[in-house]
Amino acid sequence: MKAIDLPLQNILTSALPADPITDNYRRQVEQAVYSFVSPKPCSKATLIAYADELATELGLDFSTEQRQAWADLLSGNSIQAGWKPYALCYGGHQFGHWAGQLGDGRAINLGEYSAKTGNVTFQLKGAGPTPYSRSADGLAVLRSSIREFLCSEAVHFLGIPTTRALSVVATGDQVLRDMMYDGNAAYEPGAVVCRVAPSFLRFGNFEILAARQDHVTLKLLADFTLQQYFPHLGEPGKEAYLRMLAEMADNTLEMVVNWLRVGFVHGVMNTDNMSILGLTIDYGPYGWLEAYEEGWTPNTTDKDGKRYAFGEQANICLWNLWKLANALYPLIEETEGLQEILSAFPVKYKKSYLAMMRSKLGLTTSQEEDVFQIRHLLDLMERDRIDYTLFFRSLSQINAKNVGTETSEILIRETSYLGASILEPKMTDWHSWLAWYTGRLQAENSVDAERILAMNAVNPRFVLRNYMVQLAIEAAEKEIIPKLILCINFPKHLIYS
Repeated sequence: MKAIDLPLQNILTSALPADPITDNYRRQVEQAVYSFVSPKPCSKATLIAYADELATELGLDFSTEQRQAWADLLSGNSIQAGWKPYALCYGGHQFGHWAGQLGDGRAINLGEYSAKTGNVTFQLKGAGPTPYSRSADGLAVLRSSIREFLCSEAVHFLGIPTTRALSVVATGDQVLRDMMYDGNAAYEPGAVVCRVAPSFLRFGNFEILAARQDHVTLKLLADFTLQQYFPHLGEPGKEAYLRMLAEMADNTLEMVVNWLRVGFVHGVMNTDNMSILGLTIDYGPYGWLEAYEEGWTPNTTDKDGKRYAFGEQANICLWNLWKLANALYPLIEETEGLQEILSAFPVKYKKSYLAMMRSKLGLTTSQEEDVFQIRHLLDLMERDRIDYTLFFRSLSQINAKNVGTETSEILIRETSYLGASILEPKMTDWHSWLAWYTGRLQAENSVDAERILAMNAVNPRFVLRNYMVQLAIEAAEKEIIPKLILCINFPKHLIYS
């Protein structure tokens, strides 16, 4: 086994104040951005999966003779000289209510790595307790680790800003979990997922400092964030902070519009799960739409309120941005600029969403009627339980100059979860909508071959459907052996071609 040298820098910990207490026990951490903490050693680190393209992009060698060394490193069993692992301190609004201090309860950042595309932070999720673990053990199970690993890579290859997952390492330990939250806890195989991102800072990092009126540390964090991730916005000061918030809002908008494009539902959009860079972060109870349903959520604890349902995600992004703006207010001390940025969000969102939906439909021009017709389409899709992914993918195959009732009926039958007898009396509405649609295409002089390519570039052929994730989890749980190495790559040409 070859030794691995993973040169990590300590950029964040060198620039920002640390928790002065180095003992690892649960507590409130004040006047600090992070706490130094070491991963908990595991019994037997075994590499289960790794992301081949990400490893190549980072210049890391995951060849066979290196894999055990990587397993030791990316489980936290092996900490190299010079590393200073740490857990971030942050707070957050959870389901609309201030939750106080939260922090990295089961995530430990190893440090920053200098890649060709810029610095990225390596983070181990499930590597043991931290001062922010509250009553939890800081560990993760194979089930949740595989879910995050697969989804973050799938989201990346769908063209959506996200944290990445480099690897999943089985720990050889059993972890007690109540999977159904019904009081029937059971032991499951433990695992650690290595996440990679330019930054894991969240809205909540600013919120906790503002809530505690620690404006000195708040300014240090804002200045660090500005200089490290938004250096093009100028030197620290009120105007630069406003420009930074505006860019954070734009990045968040881009992220959520892309979620809606592919039917992704995050499931738990608390402010502590919102990235300052507009990255999809913290994959918990996520899911993809199957039958179109604006009120659908994969989060069972949100099934009544549906706060984080598919159709609410943009509104929640804006709500969360208001909380971030409130946290930055002590550094700006005026409301006009903040309100201007936040008031612009719905306007920008409406324009961006409409452009995205036109692209899904293969429309190249803008007409006033589009808003009504897109709304009408989505209402029909929800009424008739039309599969979101299959419908838009199949729609590209419509012949703009020759779509009869038989063609439209085949399209709807093959993408609906309802039976043919239930659909039959509803088809008049579909004939009418498809007549409008093909009329629009004809008015644009749409060329079918060109439109198909354009639509297929934004309407994925595959998404990571919920049953696929479950099949992968079940297979992994049955075969936790050293020979099982899953090299994951989601080639974009297969997802969209």
